[in-house]
Amino acid sequence: MELLVVAVLGLLGIAAATAFGPRLGVASPLLLVIVGIFASLLPFVPDVEIDPELILAGVLPPLLYSASVSMPTMEFRREFSAIGGLSVGLVVVSSIVLGIVFALIIPGLGLAAGIALGAIVSPTDAVATSIVKRIGVSPRIVTVLEGESLLNDATALVLLRSAIVATAASVTFWEVVGDFVFAVVVAIVIGYLVGKANLWVRERVTDPTVNTVISFTVPFLAAVPSEALGASGLVAAVVAGLVTGRGALQRLSPQHRASDTQAWRTVELVLEGAVFLLMGLEMSAIVADVQGGRAGIVAGLVVAGVALAAVLLVRAAYVFPTLGLQRRRARRGAEMRGHLANMQDRLDHTDPDAPVRLDRMGGSYAGEPGTERAVSKARLAGFRMRIRRKVADIDYFTAEPLGWREGTVIVWAGMRGAVTLAAAQTLPPDTPERSLLVFVAFVVAAASLIVQGGTLPMLVRWVKPAKLDRAAVEADRDELDDLLRGIARRVTADAAAEAKAAGEVPGDAVRARTAGGFALRMRVIDEQRAALSAQRDDGGFSSTALTEALAALDAVQISLELRRPSGDVSKT
Repeated sequence: MELLVVAVLGLLGIAAATAFGPRLGVASPLLLVIVGIFASLLPFVPDVEIDPELILAGVLPPLLYSASVSMPTMEFRREFSAIGGLSVGLVVVSSIVLGIVFALIIPGLGLAAGIALGAIVSPTDAVATSIVKRIGVSPRIVTVLEGESLLNDATALVLLRSAIVATAASVTFWEVVGDFVFAVVVAIVIGYLVGKANLWVRERVTDPTVNTVISFTVPFLAAVPSEALGASGLVAAVVAGLVTGRGALQRLSPQHRASDTQAWRTVELVLEGAVFLLMGLEMSAIVADVQGGRAGIVAGLVVAGVALAAVLLVRAAYVFPTLGLQRRRARRGAEMRGHLANMQDRLDHTDPDAPVRLDRMGGSYAGEPGTERAVSKARLAGFRMRIRRKVADIDYFTAEPLGWREGTVIVWAGMRGAVTLAAAQTLPPDTPERSLLVFVAFVVAAASLIVQGGTLPMLVRWVKPAKLDRAAVEADRDELDDLLRGIARRVTADAAAEAKAAGEVPGDAVRARTAGGFALRMRVIDEQRAALSAQRDDGGFSSTALTEALAALDAVQISLELRRPSGDVSKT
């Protein structure tokens, strides 16, 4: 009964923080951490100790899966070089640098244990990035931060595992590399297969509620086998989510997608809130543990302060050069854009039945002689798509460059959270200064959330990074509206011509309240959705505008199906 009361009070606290946090000017995750810390200091509140496996295996997989399902796949692909660098390179560099620092300032710790602590405090937290989304910064910043937090846990946990082994035996560099490659590759394969199987099964389930219940199992179906094989369950959950998110538009019905969205938002709210609240509630037990050690609270606070400063310095030293390289790539792309646009124009005006040749540099020529080779229609269509995508990518990077202002936000928004605390608690009992290391990890995570998260809005107002270009989004909305109206006119005209050829009374096939009219409306929606799906893959429009247009189509289809004529048994 006591546990039930605590759970009910926790849910009410999460709901209250979510509702009143914005009114108080404090992000709800920060409010929950602060409330949890103060509650843990009250004498009548019992000590809270959470099994770290509950967080790593029970909470993070569904949260990462949910975030990856909603991740725009085109933006994820475009930012993958930056995301990969931050989630692998930065974690490795941070772990090593911090490991050396910890070994120097904590007597008797050793380099291996120092790197273990460095790996614990290096990864940013996927839950913590929810704070960034509320500020209204550029979608590129959000994509980079969210993508980094989705993947860097695997790097950190593999390094942590290797460093723990190294405290008792020697581990070579190549063994660590092999362990990481195995953990990631196996997780990608399992996550991909689970994501595909998820879509295959769920498109055959007609009940949206049952469909959503099945979706709750997907992150665990990907994570558990991966962990059993020694791979990264978190990466597997992320890959399963990316595959599901990309295929849901074609494979799942609007009712299923709407049900999923609402249900997973509730899951995210509860799990995120519980993570932050539990972080605060664990403070009392962690403080009592470190007080029983030889280092003491003051030493732990000093080490945590050094660790947090070092994490930010290393992150800044890595992020700014990385963004500089990206800007140079964007400039080179801008220089190529004219050539690519001309190539695209020639391809678009080429007769599909005319012989088309490609030179060795990829240029296209219609029937011109030279050192070229003829290509098939299918290959030509693929080439056209790659050119369109390349031009759209260049426009994307040119329209939203990441300069020092955006880099400053990326550095400061890299907050630590539940992963850091849960990973610290997986340290073996015989780890040197274990209680101190856990305390340092907690202080780094809590201070990161409270200090960085609390001052992030002020920093954004000060450095003025690029924000969501609402004018560009509005222009995309207008273009998409024109595209959808054009499709509706074309499909309606085709249906009228077909009806006329079949000898039907003009207009019968296009009346919205007849069975034939319903089928026509569904045909229009299907073609409109296919066009939006193609635009999503090409990347010619912002993900914000496309998401809105797709959601509007889903709403129209659901409304039509609720008002379907009683005699219509056509499939949708």
